[in-house]
Amino acid sequence: MSANTLSIRNLRIEYQAKRGAVQAVRGIDLDVRRSEALALIGESGSGKTTIGLGIVRLLVSTAKISGGEMTFRRYGAQSSLEKEVDVLKLSPAELRAFRWKDCAMVFQAALNAFNPVLKIKHQFGDTARAHGYLQGDALRRRAYELFDMVRLDPERVWNAYPHELSGGMRQRVLIALALLLTPPMLILDEPTTALDILTQRNIMDVLKDLRDKLRFSLIFISHDLSLAAELADRVATVYAGRIVEIGNVYDTFQNPQHPYTIGLMSAVPTLTTHRDQVTSIPGSPPDLIDLPGGCKFHPRCPLAIEKCKREEPDLVPTNGPEHLAACWRWQEAKQALGPTLKQEL
Repeated sequence: MSANTLSIRNLRIEYQAKRGAVQAVRGIDLDVRRSEALALIGESGSGKTTIGLGIVRLLVSTAKISGGEMTFRRYGAQSSLEKEVDVLKLSPAELRAFRWKDCAMVFQAALNAFNPVLKIKHQFGDTARAHGYLQGDALRRRAYELFDMVRLDPERVWNAYPHELSGGMRQRVLIALALLLTPPMLILDEPTTALDILTQRNIMDVLKDLRDKLRFSLIFISHDLSLAAELADRVATVYAGRIVEIGNVYDTFQNPQHPYTIGLMSAVPTLTTHRDQVTSIPGSPPDLIDLPGGCKFHPRCPLAIEKCKREEPDLVPTNGPEHLAACWRWQEAKQALGPTLKQEL
């Protein structure tokens, strides 16, 4: 427990809608270890972004955290515990400080994250001023250092308006701004969406270099499995608001245990995959207001039995103590679906 930067227990988040409560996050348990990269993968609407927004408590007004605990820990240079806070009990003033000094989030829409009428230097200045941080030349030198880290021309970017920068440049400026106060945790929500493949490659290289230099913990939210496989140390598969599998990135991609994770892998073409070998997961994600009984994946699962329709499984160790899956038939899934997937990989 002491090695974790963030510990989440039984977190529940709901959105209020006319039809009822949208159960976006349903009792997840999650630990983010010091200096590790954890990827959250899954289809759109599975609850990945809601988890990230819940951590920094930036949910929309129609959403509420209906239960759970979130404990954040900040460590010093000698690995000593500097502070431990209950994120859900922070006051507005404490939360304002927490959001950038302890945990920063880079949002999916890079252009919308900036004020379009302010130059980048003023947006850095606003963030620094709100936290009592550097100002003037000291802030400019710090920003130039960060721009160098994310492979941008400091002179050009510092005096530019957001619309004068490309999508990839704006994304890297956001990453630099998120690291301004050297937070021990960074959340990235689809950081390469809508970017061309060369720009995606550049963003991934930047993130790798930054992690090596700054050693922050990283939560990487993505539906792109190839990016998750390259950047993450561990991978958590999210389905219908719950984590259905979590494990080391190599074990998860080479030996997935849950039928949903196996389905996600099978839907990704590779250089050696014939088009007939690429299969999609049948059906659609469940209605989060009117969820099916039992395992929420059973209407789409080729291995579902009667027990799957009645009882929802918990995460249990499968391929070793660090690899967990929530499936009644994980052993059968491994035998029936695993060999085909390994052949494709």
